[in-house]
Amino acid sequence: MYLEFYGLKEKPFSVTSDPNFLYLSRKHREAISHMQYGIEERMGFMEITGEIGTGKTTISKALLNTLDEHTKTAFILNSNLSEIQLLEAIVTDFGIKLKNKNKITMLNELNRFLLEQLRCNNNTVLIIDEAQNLKSSLLEQIRLLSNLETEKEKLLQIILVGQPELKEKLASRELAQLRQRIAIRYHILPLDRDEVEAYIYHRLNVAGSNGKKFFTEGAVNEVYRFSNGIPRLVNIVCDKALLAGFASNKKNIDKVMIKKCGKEIEGVFE
Repeated sequence: MYLEFYGLKEKPFSVTSDPNFLYLSRKHREAISHMQYGIEERMGFMEITGEIGTGKTTISKALLNTLDEHTKTAFILNSNLSEIQLLEAIVTDFGIKLKNKNKITMLNELNRFLLEQLRCNNNTVLIIDEAQNLKSSLLEQIRLLSNLETEKEKLLQIILVGQPELKEKLASRELAQLRQRIAIRYHILPLDRDEVEAYIYHRLNVAGSNGKKFFTEGAVNEVYRFSNGIPRLVNIVCDKALLAGFASNKKNIDKVMIKKCGKEIEGVFE
């Protein structure tokens, strides 16, 4: 609706995970580096956590783009599955062909696949998103998958990605064996104020702004205050502000407009 008004080619603040708009803060780059190290060194279990909207899924997808052809991956986005459904999702995403979908067959085929990848000098990675939703019994089954190993190295690198509740769940006594196997942990913090500004203008430039600064310093400060540095909230309030600017025929977004949009997002109308 407002693209022509601002001279943009596409919406800069869509909440969908578009790799063309990828902005990696220092925290995001550190998280990816931790995962890359854990994969390269075949360290088994890794845990990546962050609040809602901090970009966990985005950096998981960005990680996949950094891996070479010698790394085979399975990326599970839906964690609300039964044990059999999860196992089937894993083997299917690895591209393993199944004649029979019972548990024994799937485990045997997965083990055969992992050994074959090792013989080909390949590494194998399983990423499970929204892992905080996994039941403890399912997390224990995932731990058992890590038993697929040789005397020298892990056949499968497993990255659990989730909200802070994942850390709380893994702290339980019943998951002590899994917790002890986690070799790498990283918690993604929100963007700081300067990163929020860089994030806003990175997305605007990708959308075709050609360096035009539609947001005043006060507006950026208010975006940071409203969002607390959560990228998803930055997108939501900035998109609403651009629409408000279009509706009022104003190309400069100021602090007052951001504050008004923030209140409307929170359901406060004056």
